[in-house]
Amino acid sequence: MSKKAIVVGATSGIGRGIAELLVSRGYTVGITGRREHLLNEIKASSPASFIVSTFDINDTENVLEKLEDLALKLGGVDLFVLSSGVGKRNKDLDLEPELSTIMTNVTGFTTAVNWAYKYFEKAGGGKLASISSIAGTRGFGLSPSYSASKSYQIKYLEALRQKAKTSGGKISVTDIRPGFVDTAMGNGDGAFWIAPVEKASKQIVKAIDNKRGVVFVTKRWRIISILLRLMPRPIFERLKF
Repeated sequence: MSKKAIVVGATSGIGRGIAELLVSRGYTVGITGRREHLLNEIKASSPASFIVSTFDINDTENVLEKLEDLALKLGGVDLFVLSSGVGKRNKDLDLEPELSTIMTNVTGFTTAVNWAYKYFEKAGGGKLASISSIAGTRGFGLSPSYSASKSYQIKYLEALRQKAKTSGGKISVTDIRPGFVDTAMGNGDGAFWIAPVEKASKQIVKAIDNKRGVVFVTKRWRIISILLRLMPRPIFERLKF
């Protein structure tokens, strides 16, 4: 019997890469996103391996119902991956991008991850993984709501990991912190050490298989994370990024 997974935010980038890699490894995958034509394009590559569910993670009133329905169609869920997020450089601090980022990266994220954790509690175990970001390490002036929302995600996943381990350890929670990946969102001005989607996806799936708590993609970004955490505040606040 094949394993079953849900990948939220599978229309492009890392989410699509993970979904396609899981199918190549024998999973049946429920894929979600707003752009139905892209989901159908993915499904066409292996019709028996993908189940499509079109919804916006910001539509929190319907997200829970959509996820329950997708889990039912799959016949169960062994792995849940959240790869739905937004981010925008906002040097002028316009309010609308700040609020829309918070809606997706905090409210939408919490709705989906909360559902997955509770689902695995009822099922007696499972693997939960979510894409956060290296940006969650500190607060960056070019993208305040993005770095703040990613910091929220890191702490929320840490809390779920603690909760899981103190409740029997049958749920694994993996926090995936990418640097720059060759996607529309992760390949902007000033990007370096840009990882191909295929390489990033392989490292992510391997980390999930191994039930890693935290993984940096690619691995060298762990060094940057350490340096950012250790950097004194007066020095960090003078950096222009």
